[in-house]
Amino acid sequence: MVESPERGVFANRTLNMRSVEVVGYDMDYTLIHYEVDAWEAAAFDVACDNLRLRRWPVDDLVFDPQAFTIGLVFDLELGNVVKPTRFGYVVRAQHGNDLLSFDDQRRAYRDTIVDLSEPRYEFMNTLFELSRASLFSQLVAAHDAQPLPGASSYLDIYRLIDEALGEAHVAGVLKQRIVEDPDTFVDLDPGIVPTLLDQRAAGKKLALITNSDWAYTSQMMRYSFDRFCPASTTWRDCFDLVVVSANKPRFFTSNDPIYRVVDEERSLLLPHRGPLAPGDVYFGGNARLVEESLGVSEGQPLYVGDHLFGDVHVTKDVLHWRTALIARELEAEIAGAASFGDQQRELEQLMSKKVEIDRQQAQLRMARTHGEPGATDQLGAITRAAIELDEQIAPLARASSEVGNPTWGPLMRAGNDKSLFARQVERYADLYTSRVSNFAAETPFAYLRAARLNLPHDDITG
Repeated sequence: MVESPERGVFANRTLNMRSVEVVGYDMDYTLIHYEVDAWEAAAFDVACDNLRLRRWPVDDLVFDPQAFTIGLVFDLELGNVVKPTRFGYVVRAQHGNDLLSFDDQRRAYRDTIVDLSEPRYEFMNTLFELSRASLFSQLVAAHDAQPLPGASSYLDIYRLIDEALGEAHVAGVLKQRIVEDPDTFVDLDPGIVPTLLDQRAAGKKLALITNSDWAYTSQMMRYSFDRFCPASTTWRDCFDLVVVSANKPRFFTSNDPIYRVVDEERSLLLPHRGPLAPGDVYFGGNARLVEESLGVSEGQPLYVGDHLFGDVHVTKDVLHWRTALIARELEAEIAGAASFGDQQRELEQLMSKKVEIDRQQAQLRMARTHGEPGATDQLGAITRAAIELDEQIAPLARASSEVGNPTWGPLMRAGNDKSLFARQVERYADLYTSRVSNFAAETPFAYLRAARLNLPHDDITG
C-alpha cells in the first residue's frame, strides 16, 4: 500500500512494469535528493562570486528558496519570469522583484503565446533553476536601474548568469562544498536501496546514468547508499552498469565513444569497444550501447530522472523509452491540496452557481434587447446576486491559487487550467512521482494504469 497520497506513482500512460527489463536512473535529485535550500543557496553564492568579477552589484542579492518554483518560464525578451497555462497563455508574470499588475500583464502578453521552441523562452524544469531565477530577477531590477557592465539586454543577463553557474559546476567549487559537508546538503532516503534491490530480485537490470563525474558520483553514492545496503555489499551491487559524465541529453541522441574507468581512485580512462561489462564504470558513450549490452529483447527500457528535457523529453522523443519523472515538489502540493479539500469543494459549488447566474444574465440581456417586459428589473436583481456571489468566491479563489507556492500557486495548475509544466509532463513522462522509493509500494510487478481523463462534456454525460 502507498504510505500516503503524496507518495503515489501516477501514470499518464499505462505501463506494465513486468514488461520493463531495464531501468536507468539519473543521480542528482533522483537517486540522491538534496536539501534544496542549502544546495541552491550554495549555487547562488558561488555564482555571485563569479559575477562579482564582472563588477556586477551582487553584494546585496539575497536567495529566497520560496520566491520561485519549477515549471516557470524566463521571457528573455522582456526580462520577465512567467507562469503559462498548458496552451501558453500567461496567468502570472514578474519583472525584476515585482509582480506585474493585471493591466501591465495583459498589455505585455495579450497577443503572446509562450512557445518553448522559440529562443525567447527558457523553461525552468529542475530544482537547479531556483538559484538562476533568483539571480535573474534581482539582476534585471539592478539592470533597469543602471545597465550592468557587459550586458545590453535581458538575454545577455541570462547568458552571463548561465556562465557563472556553469563555472561553479565545471570548476568543482560547488560540488566540493557538498562532498566536504554532505550532512548539510543531502536528504537521505532509506527506502531507495530496498526499492532497487527489489527490482533486481524481480529480474530487472539497473543502470546508473549520470552527468556527474566519477569522483563526485562515487563519493555521494557511497555516502547516500552504503549505510542502507545489506552487509558486505555497497551501492555498486545495486547496479549492473554505471555510466558517469554521460553528457545528457546528447547521451540519448548520439553515437559518442565510451571509455572505461580503469583506475577508480584517479579516474583514469581507456577507450572501450564492444559490450559493456557488468560491474564496470564507464565514461560518456551513448544509450544504444546500454541497450545492446543489457540485452533488451522485449518491451522498452524505463528511464527515471528529474530533468523534464534532458532525462524525459529526449529519452521519449528519440529512443521511445518509457519514462518516469521525479518531482519532489509533488508531495507538498498534494498535501496542500488535501488540506484545502473542504474549501475547494465549497469553491466548486459556488462556481457552479456562478455558471448558472452568468447564463441567466446572458439570457436576460437578450430579453432586454428584444424589449421583453420586466427584463431590465430581473437583470438588475440577478446582477446584484452575481456581485454577492463574486464576493464569496474571491477569497476562496485567492487561497486556491496559493496552494503550493504563495506567489506562483500549484505546480500542475494555472488557474482553472493545467500549467505548461503539467502539459510537458503529460507529453513526455509515462509516470511521475515524488521519489524513487515510491516504486516500492507498487512493486516491480505492478500494472500502472492511466486514469480516465475528464472532458468538458463529462458532467453532462455523467
